[in-house]
Amino acid sequence: MTSTVPALGTRTAEGSALQAVLLDMDGTLVDTEGFWWDVEVEVFASLGHRLDESWRHVVVGGPMTRSAGFLIEATGADIGLDELTVLLNDGFEERIGRALPLMPGAGRLLAELYEYEIPTALVSASHRRIIDRVLASLGAHHFHLTVAGDEVPRTKPHPDPYLAAAAGLGADPARCAVIEDTATGVAAAEAAGCRVVAVPSVAPIKPALGRTVVSSLEEVDLTFLHGLMTEMR
Repeated sequence: MTSTVPALGTRTAEGSALQAVLLDMDGTLVDTEGFWWDVEVEVFASLGHRLDESWRHVVVGGPMTRSAGFLIEATGADIGLDELTVLLNDGFEERIGRALPLMPGAGRLLAELYEYEIPTALVSASHRRIIDRVLASLGAHHFHLTVAGDEVPRTKPHPDPYLAAAAGLGADPARCAVIEDTATGVAAAEAAGCRVVAVPSVAPIKPALGRTVVSSLEEVDLTFLHGLMTEMR
């Protein structure tokens, strides 16, 4: 977990219920959920196994230990979890080295949060080595704090990553807006007590109490996020 600047003391509207914005990475800010699946397909093909497309919804959004473990069990591949994790991370790094497309609206939202000095954290189930590569393209200056999946005792769907991010920013989880694209990430944020904006990438997510579902980050701006917190008063 890294932190480079003080958390609060920003130009957020005084009295506003919004204290911080916590963002997922894969499938939320960068269009990489498909990259992970493609790499998994390629790695297992090299091991002599074909992945069933229906498994994609099982592995999306979760920690690598869970997704890789599931695929080993489902295919019966003769490979250990540690070795497979290295192969998957290597393959993903190679892919993002070629291209790293942003999700629609991501660049504009990050620029707005930065302009208005909103405490912002990147909270991902991806490992630190992957996050640091992605930050080179997203711009590390956009984030006061980053939390990687291999830096917390339990990653998503447990609340630990979002609780760690809120604590690192000196914010109340209930006054943090979380933006996520998967049910796993939404579960983690809600378990932490955060207000959630879901932008589904691979599998649909239903609206629920304390959860707003939008079709794109192009629908999300600072006014929208302040409005979410106003609704909860």
